[in-house]
Amino acid sequence: MNLRHRPAIRRRLTVAGLAANLGVLLAGCAPAANTVAGTALQPGFWLGLWHGFICPITFLVSLFNDHVGVYEVHNNGHWYDFGFVFGILLAASVFHGPQYARRRPSRRVK
Repeated sequence: MNLRHRPAIRRRLTVAGLAANLGVLLAGCAPAANTVAGTALQPGFWLGLWHGFICPITFLVSLFNDHVGVYEVHNNGHWYDFGFVFGILLAASVFHGPQYARRRPSRRVK
């Protein structure tokens, strides 16, 4: 193998490894019931916050899989709802970026 081709191969392996890790990370975000744990408490604020934060990813998965729901229907009420909405707002503010908050200089017509 020629020595000048090794950085390209290393770069491809690095990109493939990062893509595989990202796929595993996104697959781990999908909400599901823990069937091994038996009876669990109903989801509250913290699980609502998490479900709201991962809502965009869960929505995309739910388009292709009928067994994935965006919202946990067996929750404990208003605290789950509050956490869910707050998680959506938190995710929107994190992934939107700080560039939106900066004011752009307005062009003045002379």
